[in-house]
Parts: sequence; structure tokens; C-alpha cells
Amino acid sequence: MADALLEDPHSAVDEVSATALLSRATSALRTRRLAEVAELELALQWAVLNGHPVDERDPMISPAGDGAPPVREHAVPELAMARETHAMTTRALLADALDLADRLPRTWAFVRAGDCEPWVARKVAVISRALLAHEVGIVDAAVSRAIAGHSPSTVLEIARAKVIEADPATHAAERERSRHERYVSLSRADELGYRCVISRVTAGDAAWVDAMVDRVAEILADQLDPDGRPLRLSHNHDELRSLAFGWLGRPADLLRLLLEHIVPETEPETGAPVQPAWAPDHLSDTVQRLCALPTRRLAAVRGRGRLFVHVTDTALTSRTGVARIEGVGPIAVSQLAEVLGHADVTVTPVLDLAMRRRADAYEHPEVVKDHVWTQTGGDVFPYSPRTATRNAVDFDH
Repeated sequence: MADALLEDPHSAVDEVSATALLSRATSALRTRRLAEVAELELALQWAVLNGHPVDERDPMISPAGDGAPPVREHAVPELAMARETHAMTTRALLADALDLADRLPRTWAFVRAGDCEPWVARKVAVISRALLAHEVGIVDAAVSRAIAGHSPSTVLEIARAKVIEADPATHAAERERSRHERYVSLSRADELGYRCVISRVTAGDAAWVDAMVDRVAEILADQLDPDGRPLRLSHNHDELRSLAFGWLGRPADLLRLLLEHIVPETEPETGAPVQPAWAPDHLSDTVQRLCALPTRRLAAVRGRGRLFVHVTDTALTSRTGVARIEGVGPIAVSQLAEVLGHADVTVTPVLDLAMRRRADAYEHPEVVKDHVWTQTGGDVFPYSPRTATRNAVDFDH
């Protein structure tokens, strides 16, 4: 037996023709699909066997969609132990099998024949599970025509489209709910001072942001670095896009950059500049007003943020050493230019913690908050995680 396992696989390949290998690959594919079908059919049989309560205290559940039969709740972990899987995994198998057999019979016929990937059909069952029994037939009819000959992504797109068509009211409600889940957040800073900006926006807004980042990256690629070389030689495309993303937070600088790199379109015959369709008259008026603004007013267009940086005068003058940014952590002093290079910096003296000020109001004055923060460095409760930024600390408790 050991000698057979140690046999050189290349010698066996040499004895088999390419046609035979391809035939075996097709056969192996069908065998795998039918094995998954057999597992789904076993789950169906188990659901039928446990479709009625043993007594009045035996709880029943409905893991599948509308119109599919219920199953004894205790039957799920029993099957899970036999399959050596988690109960939730087995529940998902039962739900998919019941949905395919009772709600998507046309698609189920292709699955049983081994003509499609069972996992794709199971995904369709999940996508259409919220539909009522009289609505899901639209999905079944469309998917059954495509599942045997199209890619999984195409089949799933068809399923999602038909779910919207079958129940537009629910889809509109889901869109409204999802609209309230949009956000923009920042990850924690890593040890090198970088953070991730994570956002959930509409597809249209994402396309506009992506296009603007690409345009700014294209402009920055021709800018010169401190050594006089174009940035494209020292930065790859992703690095340039990352730099471009930072420009979005400086609208005044961004506008100047874009205006300096506009390529006017001209008529081929007359050579006269033409106004593109994407630049209506009101946009030209806006640009003219911005150009007329004084520098101080234009600087006010920038957003305002607060970063608390702790650094000594010695470190600043020598440009060596470490600075600490609240919420970010320690960074090299030479890296401060990347963080504060485009900002107005307010320098405050070191606090004299021996000088206390009385505060009898419920709200703590900002000066007292600064004293408390400097002394404690955050929430002093044991193992409290709220030590990164002063905004997360409850100063009055």
C-alpha cells in the first residue's frame, strides 16, 4: 500500500492521453455535483421525516421561505452531529434544500440532473427567500433558463433583478433602510502612522470619487518630487491614488490643482475653444466667484479637524526624535510634515498642572478637561479601552 502511494504521478500521466484526462475531469465534475445533490436530498428526507412535532411541547421552525414546510427544531442539531458541522450550517442546508424543492422546482430539476453548480442554486434560494410563494415563481422561471449555461455571476444578477421585479415595494423599503446605514469612518492607526478610510456611499457617489481620485493621481504623476524627478518614477499607481485621496480633504488646494491642469477643447476647423457639455454656465460663474475670493476667504473653504500632537521644542529644532499624536500613536518627528503640512498649527505651552481652577458646573470647562487629560492620559478605569482620544473620555464621571 505504501509503495502504491509513493508511485511517481508523472509516470501515470504519460500513459493517459489528453482526451482521456479531459474526459476524467468532466466525469469528476459531475461526480462532485451529484455528491452535493445527494447531500441536499438527504437533508430533504430528514426534513420530511421530522416535519411534524413529536408532542405538543416539541417546537417547530420554518428555516426556508414562504410555502416550504416546517421542521422540528431539535432535528437540526441531530443532523448537524451526523454531518459533523455546526447547527447553523446544517440549518442553512435544510433551508436551501426546502426552498429548491418546494419554491424553485424548475431550478431544482437542473440541480438534480447535475447540469449546474449546486452552490449557485443554493445562493439563488437565499436571495429569493424573502419572497412570498406566489412571487418566487418569477425568479424560478428566469434562473432555470440561465443556470445551466451561464456563469455564476450572471445567474446571481438575474436572480437579484427578478427579486426586485417580483416585490418592488420590499426592495424600496430595503433601499430606504440601507440609506440610513451610510457612513464614513477611520480605522485605527498602524505603527507607521497610516489609517484606512472606510465608507459606505451610493454607487454613483463612489464612481464620482473614484474618477476624481484617478484624475488627481494622473496630475500628480507629472509633479516633481524633492529630487526633481516625476512622481510616477518613484510611486506606483496605488500610491498616487492614495496621495490623490488626501487632496479631497483640501478643496481649495484641489481646485487650484484642477484649474491649473485644464486642457481646453478646441474646434478642429476654427481652433476656437468650445464649452464642453459638462461645464454649464452656472459652473463658469462659480469658478469666477472662487477666483475672485481673497486668499483668506478661500482658505476658509478647507474643512476643520483637530489633532493633538505632543512634541518637544528640541525634537522640532533637531528634526529627530518621536512625537505623539492622540488617537494615532508615536511617529517620527520628520513624519509630522505629512500629517500637518497643509494645516494651520496652533502651538500651546506646556500646562502647569500645579495651577488648578475651580469648576462647580456640570459641564467641565475646556481648561479643566485639558488638565485632567494631561494628568491621566485617558479613562483610568482598569482595562478601559477608552484611552486613545480625549473625545471618548467621560470627563465628568
